[in-house]
Amino acid sequence: MHSEDPFSVRPATLDDAPLICGLLNEIDTIETGAPDTELHDVETDLAHPEADLGRDSWLAFEDGRLVAYALVWDESGGERVDTDHYVLPGHEAAGERLFELVERRAAERARANGADRAVLHLHLNARPTTDVGMLARRGWERVRRHHVMARPLSDGDRAVPEPPAGLGLRDCADPADRRRAHALVQETFSEHFGHQPRTYEQWLDDIGGDRVDWSLVWIASLGADDAAVLYSRNDRQSMAWIGRVGVRKEYRGRGIAGYLLRHAFGTYAALGRDTIGLGVDTLNESGALRLYEAHGMSTQYAVDTWEVVLPVTPAAPSPA
Repeated sequence: MHSEDPFSVRPATLDDAPLICGLLNEIDTIETGAPDTELHDVETDLAHPEADLGRDSWLAFEDGRLVAYALVWDESGGERVDTDHYVLPGHEAAGERLFELVERRAAERARANGADRAVLHLHLNARPTTDVGMLARRGWERVRRHHVMARPLSDGDRAVPEPPAGLGLRDCADPADRRRAHALVQETFSEHFGHQPRTYEQWLDDIGGDRVDWSLVWIASLGADDAAVLYSRNDRQSMAWIGRVGVRKEYRGRGIAGYLLRHAFGTYAALGRDTIGLGVDTLNESGALRLYEAHGMSTQYAVDTWEVVLPVTPAAPSPA
């Protein structure tokens, strides 16, 4: 902390999860009109093995109130580093101070990976509480946009249409099928913007695998071949959530993704949920946005990916 700063900064701890969750929900309400952050998601982020909280997290306080939070993690083992950053309106100085710390740490992590630059990514609401003018001055640019889409559910959604001819569906109660779901996610999203290859164990860390209801993750097969996967969750208060719908290239255009959506709609309607949502890359070449719109989903808000490329100072040589 600079001596003249009106705020203090310290690393986060696991015990700070409720405090951070409260801040994020306050920001959610400003940006989207409703709180949408779950405590278990914050806990998963803080406990992630790829984040060292002592060096990769920061909380900024003004007059005892948490006003900003940031976290850095490294999924690539190379130049790509990711960050979360949240700040309340009116606390721009604290927000920028955390950006300074985030950028410095991202460069350190990229250097430790042997990279000669750090490519740092951040997701922000399209109308964020963060000062985007400050981001631009620091060299950040918007590079991609995703839409968060949602659809109301009713009893009428329980009547799921017949599947495409020969299509079978199974859930992932069997641990072997959980590994298969992971492999399908990795394959079907390999060409998507920002995708980072993840081992099965890393994927479980990412999604908080100990909290996943594997009966709500489905694999679609044609004969002996697994063709598609839908990964969903029922642990959000605001809505049921579809995290991934992936169809292997050779099986696209056969109505499989649409059937998986309708199956998810029917399952969650039967569970009493009144809304289901997902996120979609607006530049996705698979036509996902059109598919979701055709199945009654509409955009609730947009999320932008911001990027900055940082030079990495070479590590000093070890003394002889």
